[in-house]
Amino acid sequence: MRHLTYLAVLAGCLAGALWLEPALRVGVLRQWRRLLLTLAPVVAVFVVWDLLAIAAGHWSFDPAQTTGVVFPGGLPLDELLFFVVVPVCAVLGFEAVRKVLGDR
Repeated sequence: MRHLTYLAVLAGCLAGALWLEPALRVGVLRQWRRLLLTLAPVVAVFVVWDLLAIAAGHWSFDPAQTTGVVFPGGLPLDELLFFVVVPVCAVLGFEAVRKVLGDR
């Protein structure tokens, strides 16, 4: 089960943030094009950053704690999912705060 550790952490992040969508009706997931435009540059920059760090030997991943699915360059699927999940959770949190506080 250790190989699912990274995915479990990501699932926990999603569990902590996804409920904001229906509970507060923040509309983040309904505006999926806008969300994709927000995510694309973030994912691109951090994937390149990680690939460069992996190639230089500055960064590595514990194969015992990841799924074992690895893309060319050594980037695990789990890390790619991190670059999607964490920003989605951040946007959900940000929009939830905006919704609750309104335009103060």
